[in-house]
Amino acid sequence: MNIFIVYAHPSEDSFTRHLRESFIQGLQSAGHTYVMSDLYKMGFRTDMSETEYLREANYILDEPLPDDVIAEQNKINASDAIVFIYPIFWTEAPAKLVGWFDRVWTYGFAYGDRRMKQLEKGLVLCVAGNSIKQLKEKGQYDAMKIIMLGDRLFDRVKEKEFIVLDSTTKYDMTAREANWNNHLETAFEAGRTL
Repeated sequence: MNIFIVYAHPSEDSFTRHLRESFIQGLQSAGHTYVMSDLYKMGFRTDMSETEYLREANYILDEPLPDDVIAEQNKINASDAIVFIYPIFWTEAPAKLVGWFDRVWTYGFAYGDRRMKQLEKGLVLCVAGNSIKQLKEKGQYDAMKIIMLGDRLFDRVKEKEFIVLDSTTKYDMTAREANWNNHLETAFEAGRTL
Protein backbone atom coordinates (compact mmCIF):
# COMPACT_ATOMS: atom_id res chain seq x y z
CA MET A 1 0.00 0.00 0.00
CA ASN A 2 0.97 3.61 -0.52
CA ILE A 3 0.76 5.48 2.77
CA PHE A 4 0.60 9.23 3.32
CA ILE A 5 1.91 10.26 6.75
CA VAL A 6 0.96 13.68 8.06
CA TYR A 7 3.35 14.39 10.93
CA ALA A 8 3.05 17.35 13.28
CA HIS A 9 5.57 17.94 16.04
CA PRO A 10 7.74 21.04 16.51
CA SER A 11 10.80 19.20 17.89
CA GLU A 12 12.97 16.35 16.71
CA ASP A 13 13.88 15.81 20.39
CA SER A 14 10.56 14.17 21.22
CA PHE A 15 9.01 10.81 21.94
CA THR A 16 6.65 11.49 19.03
CA ARG A 17 9.63 11.49 16.65
CA HIS A 18 10.74 8.09 17.97
CA LEU A 19 7.18 6.86 17.55
CA ARG A 20 7.16 8.07 13.94
CA GLU A 21 10.39 6.20 13.22
CA SER A 22 9.07 2.95 14.74
CA PHE A 23 5.89 3.27 12.70
CA ILE A 24 7.89 3.79 9.49
CA GLN A 25 10.04 0.74 10.30
CA GLY A 26 6.83 -1.28 10.63
CA LEU A 27 5.58 0.02 7.28
CA GLN A 28 8.85 -0.87 5.59
CA SER A 29 8.95 -4.34 7.13
CA ALA A 30 5.56 -5.02 5.54
CA GLY A 31 6.65 -3.71 2.15
CA HIS A 32 4.53 -0.57 2.18
CA THR A 33 5.71 2.63 0.56
CA TYR A 34 5.14 6.04 2.10
CA VAL A 35 5.41 9.76 1.60
CA MET A 36 5.44 12.12 4.55
CA SER A 37 4.50 15.73 5.13
CA ASP A 38 6.41 16.92 8.20
CA LEU A 39 4.33 20.05 8.69
CA TYR A 40 6.76 21.91 10.95
CA LYS A 41 9.86 21.07 8.89
CA MET A 42 8.22 22.07 5.65
CA GLY A 43 6.89 25.30 7.19
CA PHE A 44 3.35 24.50 6.10
CA ARG A 45 1.28 27.68 6.31
CA THR A 46 -1.75 26.93 8.44
CA ASP A 47 -3.63 30.22 8.45
CA MET A 48 -6.21 30.60 5.71
CA SER A 49 -5.88 33.66 3.55
CA GLU A 50 -8.96 35.82 3.07
CA THR A 51 -9.24 34.45 -0.48
CA GLU A 52 -9.19 30.88 0.83
CA TYR A 53 -11.78 31.69 3.47
CA LEU A 54 -14.12 33.34 0.96
CA ARG A 55 -13.73 30.38 -1.40
CA GLU A 56 -14.81 27.99 1.37
CA ALA A 57 -17.51 30.19 2.93
CA ASN A 58 -19.16 30.84 -0.43
CA TYR A 59 -18.58 27.37 -1.96
CA ILE A 60 -16.71 28.79 -4.96
CA LEU A 61 -15.17 26.00 -7.04
CA ASP A 62 -13.53 28.16 -9.69
CA GLU A 63 -11.32 30.08 -7.22
CA PRO A 64 -7.87 28.47 -7.63
CA LEU A 65 -6.24 26.75 -4.69
CA PRO A 66 -2.73 27.60 -3.47
CA ASP A 67 0.06 25.33 -4.74
CA ASP A 68 0.88 23.98 -1.27
CA VAL A 69 -2.74 22.88 -0.78
CA ILE A 70 -2.83 21.21 -4.20
CA ALA A 71 0.41 19.36 -3.37
CA GLU A 72 -1.13 17.94 -0.17
CA GLN A 73 -4.33 16.96 -1.98
CA ASN A 74 -2.28 15.20 -4.65
CA LYS A 75 -0.47 13.21 -1.94
CA ILE A 76 -3.83 12.10 -0.57
CA ASN A 77 -5.17 11.01 -3.95
CA ALA A 78 -1.95 9.10 -4.71
CA SER A 79 -2.31 7.10 -1.47
CA ASP A 80 -4.27 4.13 -0.22
CA ALA A 81 -4.13 5.15 3.44
CA ILE A 82 -3.52 8.25 5.52
CA VAL A 83 -1.83 8.33 8.93
CA PHE A 84 -1.69 11.24 11.36
CA ILE A 85 1.08 11.26 13.99
CA TYR A 86 1.10 14.04 16.56
CA PRO A 87 1.20 14.96 20.26
CA ILE A 88 -1.95 16.03 22.06
CA PHE A 89 -1.89 19.72 23.00
CA TRP A 90 -4.81 20.87 25.18
CA THR A 91 -7.02 17.92 24.11
CA GLU A 92 -6.39 18.65 20.43
CA ALA A 93 -3.89 18.17 17.65
CA PRO A 94 -1.23 20.89 17.35
CA ALA A 95 -2.47 24.07 15.67
CA LYS A 96 -0.23 23.20 12.71
CA LEU A 97 -2.29 20.05 12.01
CA VAL A 98 -5.63 21.74 12.67
CA GLY A 99 -4.63 24.42 10.16
CA TRP A 100 -3.66 21.69 7.68
CA PHE A 101 -7.25 20.42 7.81
CA ASP A 102 -8.60 23.98 7.51
CA ARG A 103 -6.66 24.55 4.32
CA VAL A 104 -6.46 21.08 2.69
CA TRP A 105 -10.01 19.80 3.33
CA THR A 106 -11.42 22.23 0.75
CA TYR A 107 -14.82 22.50 -0.87
CA GLY A 108 -14.82 20.38 -4.01
CA PHE A 109 -12.09 18.17 -2.60
CA ALA A 110 -13.03 16.85 0.86
CA TYR A 111 -16.68 17.92 0.85
CA GLY A 112 -19.34 19.00 -1.60
CA ASP A 113 -18.72 17.47 -5.02
CA ARG A 114 -15.58 15.62 -3.87
CA ARG A 115 -12.46 14.99 -5.87
CA MET A 116 -10.83 13.32 -2.88
CA LYS A 117 -10.74 9.57 -3.30
CA GLN A 118 -12.10 7.45 -0.48
CA LEU A 119 -9.05 6.00 1.21
CA GLU A 120 -8.93 2.39 2.33
CA LYS A 121 -7.51 3.12 5.78
CA GLY A 122 -6.98 5.99 8.17
CA LEU A 123 -4.92 5.80 11.33
CA VAL A 124 -4.43 8.35 14.08
CA LEU A 125 -1.40 7.82 16.34
CA CYS A 126 -1.28 10.47 19.03
CA VAL A 127 0.90 10.89 22.07
CA ALA A 128 -0.58 11.97 25.41
CA GLY A 129 1.10 13.03 28.62
CA ASN A 130 -1.93 11.90 30.62
CA SER A 131 -3.05 8.32 30.99
CA ILE A 132 -5.92 6.92 28.93
CA LYS A 133 -7.80 6.46 32.21
CA GLN A 134 -7.51 10.19 32.96
CA LEU A 135 -8.48 11.14 29.41
CA LYS A 136 -11.55 8.89 29.51
CA GLU A 137 -12.65 10.06 32.98
CA LYS A 138 -12.70 13.67 31.76
CA GLY A 139 -14.40 12.80 28.44
CA GLN A 140 -11.38 14.01 26.49
CA TYR A 141 -10.60 10.67 24.86
CA ASP A 142 -14.06 10.36 23.32
CA ALA A 143 -14.03 14.01 22.23
CA MET A 144 -10.69 13.64 20.43
CA LYS A 145 -11.79 10.41 18.78
CA ILE A 146 -15.06 11.92 17.55
CA ILE A 147 -13.27 14.96 16.11
CA MET A 148 -10.59 12.96 14.29
CA LEU A 149 -12.59 9.92 13.14
CA GLY A 150 -16.14 11.22 13.08
CA ASP A 151 -15.54 14.66 11.64
CA ARG A 152 -12.19 14.91 9.92
CA LEU A 153 -11.92 11.39 8.50
CA PHE A 154 -15.69 10.66 8.49
CA ASP A 155 -16.60 8.69 5.34
CA ARG A 156 -13.47 9.87 3.54
CA VAL A 157 -11.82 6.70 4.87
CA LYS A 158 -13.30 3.20 4.88
CA GLU A 159 -11.48 1.73 7.88
CA LYS A 160 -10.41 4.04 10.75
CA GLU A 161 -8.41 3.53 13.92
CA PHE A 162 -7.53 5.88 16.79
CA ILE A 163 -4.57 4.97 19.01
CA VAL A 164 -3.45 7.05 21.98
CA LEU A 165 -0.01 6.30 23.37
CA ASP A 166 -0.38 7.59 26.90
CA SER A 167 1.55 8.50 30.05
CA THR A 168 4.51 10.00 28.22
CA THR A 169 4.93 13.23 30.16
CA LYS A 170 8.41 14.17 31.32
CA TYR A 171 6.72 15.25 34.54
CA ASP A 172 6.47 11.54 35.45
CA MET A 173 9.65 9.99 34.11
CA THR A 174 8.92 6.63 35.79
CA ALA A 175 5.70 6.16 33.79
CA ARG A 176 7.33 7.57 30.63
CA GLU A 177 10.22 5.11 30.82
CA ALA A 178 7.90 2.22 31.69
CA ASN A 179 5.75 2.88 28.61
CA TRP A 180 8.49 3.85 26.14
CA ASN A 181 9.31 0.45 24.59
CA ASN A 182 5.72 -0.81 24.63
CA HIS A 183 4.52 2.29 22.81
CA LEU A 184 7.26 2.00 20.19
CA GLU A 185 6.30 -1.65 19.65
CA THR A 186 2.64 -0.60 19.27
CA ALA A 187 3.67 1.92 16.61
CA PHE A 188 5.82 -0.65 14.80
CA GLU A 189 2.93 -3.17 14.78
CA ALA A 190 0.50 -0.49 13.60
CA GLY A 191 2.77 0.14 10.62
CA ARG A 192 3.39 -3.53 9.94
CA THR A 193 -0.31 -4.46 10.00
CA LEU A 194 -1.73 -1.37 8.28
